[in-house]
Amino acid sequence: MSGAWLTLAEVMRQTGRSQITSDRNWDSGASPTLRELFESLKFTPEDGRIWFGDQRMLLVHAAAYGALRQELISTLGLEKARELLMRMGHVAGTKDAAIIRNRWSHGASGDVASIFFNAGARLHGLEGLVKALPNRFTLNADRGSYRGTFTWQGSVEAAEHVAAFGLSSVPVCWMLVGYANGYASSINGMEMLYKEVECTAMGAPCCRSIGRPAKDWAEDESQVRFYSVAELVPRGSRKTGSDDAHTGCGPEPQIVVGVSPAFRAARDKLEKVAGIDATVLLEGESGVGKEMFTATLHAISPRANGPFIAVNCAAIPDTLIESELFGVERGAFTGATISRPGRFERASGGTLFLDEISSMSVIAQGKLLRAVQEGIIERVGGVQSIKVDVRLVAATNVDLRKEVDAGRFRQDLYFRLNVFPITLPPLRERRDDIPLLMQHFVERYSAKYGRKVEVFTTGAVDALLRYDYPGNVRELQNIIERAVISAGADGVVDVQHLFPPGRFPPDLRYLIDANGVFRESESSGKPAGEGGAPNGLVAQVLDAGLSIRQWDERLCREALARTNGNVAKAARMLGLSRAQLNYRLRRLGEA
Repeated sequence: MSGAWLTLAEVMRQTGRSQITSDRNWDSGASPTLRELFESLKFTPEDGRIWFGDQRMLLVHAAAYGALRQELISTLGLEKARELLMRMGHVAGTKDAAIIRNRWSHGASGDVASIFFNAGARLHGLEGLVKALPNRFTLNADRGSYRGTFTWQGSVEAAEHVAAFGLSSVPVCWMLVGYANGYASSINGMEMLYKEVECTAMGAPCCRSIGRPAKDWAEDESQVRFYSVAELVPRGSRKTGSDDAHTGCGPEPQIVVGVSPAFRAARDKLEKVAGIDATVLLEGESGVGKEMFTATLHAISPRANGPFIAVNCAAIPDTLIESELFGVERGAFTGATISRPGRFERASGGTLFLDEISSMSVIAQGKLLRAVQEGIIERVGGVQSIKVDVRLVAATNVDLRKEVDAGRFRQDLYFRLNVFPITLPPLRERRDDIPLLMQHFVERYSAKYGRKVEVFTTGAVDALLRYDYPGNVRELQNIIERAVISAGADGVVDVQHLFPPGRFPPDLRYLIDANGVFRESESSGKPAGEGGAPNGLVAQVLDAGLSIRQWDERLCREALARTNGNVAKAARMLGLSRAQLNYRLRRLGEA
């Protein structure tokens, strides 16, 4: 989460270096070390996710990749398969470069080559692609010139190609080349192209690649078109709503952000209904973004030039809800000294959003039904019918069907509202969207408060990706706002900046030690207690006279009690996988 990513050339200029040349063995201890990169890799199997930094990853069998590669070549032909795999690698390289720039370029000095290029080589190995060995490179920031050579050993691409097709007459490490191009282009801030000049699939002892700026590869300019990857970015990953029309009628719609399947499903339904005037019912927990979705629906609909009026029904007393919605005539009751329109009249020609509609009284529900069915209202104390033209969107955080069964909500109104239901998923079911939302809120609040956030530590990212967010997107928004305000002058956001003192979530206790002190960033992702507990705690355990089995049982029971029986949360609290905790519970007779 950086508001100011730096290219390698910019870092060089800041450190007073116009050119760097290296033909030595790079310092294996230079940051980011392989261990630092490895600690940025997080496994959350209980959620079915693997993360590198704030990017979701996949653990895929090499044989499965080989089968896909073989199918692409057999179906599409060699050139088209090469193009697709190079573009796939380019996206991966660009994503990894963003993580490196975000996490390690802040305050970069000294061996900038290690910070950038050595990290790329180490990431090749960490992700199981190949062992990459930097040989020599020269970069002149002022002239924009670059030349680099790398040796690749143990290429998974070459091995799978030979297994499927035998020896090749051309180099075949296409995804690796695309990765190098994407990574180097992002790091350098200029379009880079690598060419594989030797390949083990051709019988060479190792693979070797040479990189230069794209302008210096005149004969391979056609490769540049492979990396126009805007069309590869899923539509839902863009800041949906950022280009939506806004007319100034009502508050400017906030951007709804997401790439997860659950988010995309809701967004697609929103787009389907936007062009027609059907009543929409938004269902979902508090804080999932129902008003933001409605504002976006309004902005992309033909009613965008009309007003957008939002009403929180739960915030209006029963005695006032009718006058607020339908207006009031002068003299209708004590204090009604003037006639005034209600929300329906004010929203005419546009969109009316009724949030928490289940809180309306039965009497108000009856009047609302007439307005929805006939498009006609009467002001409180009035006798004249008023025609209104309103697109109605209702929202609820409870199951209206159950409310109908309990006699608290009119069945006929429920049927009128439930024309086109859209369920908005809670944030814990769309964790893939958390990094995008983090970036969005960081940019918003950095601009609002004039603050500069450079980076989130490994522990902070880990906490944000693992937290269950009972308050959903609204809670994440508040956390990021607090973090932007609380971050130090260095612009680094750590775990302690995320939650108020004394309010640290129980399911993230593994991020603090036995004394309640936050762990250091580089070890914050480890379960609490790893590396040895403080002597005082050890003494208390021994003085209690409990066996290891008894202590284990107490820990498991206490974790389950604190999480109300949620095994996944209890496992995270204890630093265990869900399977490990289930094993302990079975052994203890709890499962």
